[in-house]
Amino acid sequence: MIFAAALGLGAATGDPIDTAAAHTAHESSGQGGTDHSEAAAPAGLQVSDRGYTLSDVTAPATANQPGTLHFRILDPAGAPVTAFDELHEKQLHLIAVRTDTSGFRHVHPALGPDGTWSIDWTWARGGTYRVFADFQPTGGAGQLTLGRNVDVAGDLAPTPLPAPSQVAEVDGYRVELSGALTTGGGPLTLTVTRNGRPVTDLQPYLGAYGHLVALRTGDLAYLHVHPQGEPGDGVTAPGPDVTFHAQAPSTGTYRLYLDFQHENVVRTAEFTVPVGDTAATPEPAAGHGH
Repeated sequence: MIFAAALGLGAATGDPIDTAAAHTAHESSGQGGTDHSEAAAPAGLQVSDRGYTLSDVTAPATANQPGTLHFRILDPAGAPVTAFDELHEKQLHLIAVRTDTSGFRHVHPALGPDGTWSIDWTWARGGTYRVFADFQPTGGAGQLTLGRNVDVAGDLAPTPLPAPSQVAEVDGYRVELSGALTTGGGPLTLTVTRNGRPVTDLQPYLGAYGHLVALRTGDLAYLHVHPQGEPGDGVTAPGPDVTFHAQAPSTGTYRLYLDFQHENVVRTAEFTVPVGDTAATPEPAAGHGH
């Protein structure tokens, strides 16, 4: 299955902090293809969709200032939603990233009885951030991804976009990407090694051996995909390969973020990947063929 969503736009007021007609695509067949003349905007490009709204988001106003981030999801009547279905072992997934694609975070706030989601929060740097809430209200309109932009005071120096690469290094781990992200859809395999040895004991994280988010640079159109197979199904090995089926909504340059867990620590490997004619195709990673 293809699991796709899109980052949303919105104006946040107060302290800062997975659409026109499309369903969030964790459960859809994607918004792919090269003809978008009649396609709806990807899910999540709005602060409100199908009657549900992401409230103002309150968080520390300045970088390196500890505090709490909190918000609510409002139903079509304007009341806070207090019942949510679980999606990949959580009732809500929160994604935050600076608009230059740095500072990516995928976290899970706690839900209070009054419908307020909250989590301890500190911004590492100043700048403009995009924050997304990916959720499914119980008995509601299906899965939704809503988002807002947030301005944070502090160091506003942008981080240059890393060059296209199919190899990422994080905390002594090497992750190699095989396959191409395309508008037609297809497999992507990420291979995890450490000290030159395949990692064959990845741990389940949110019900999978890996989670992959792709953000289109420029407007941060969003894809959230989960791997083929699942832990305990008798078929899927716990590494070193984690394979996804993903479909980009358009050509462009994308940032990919792979979350994986090993030795009880979740790490994120990051890639820059071109789709279509907007950038040169990177050279394949040496040493593995998949």
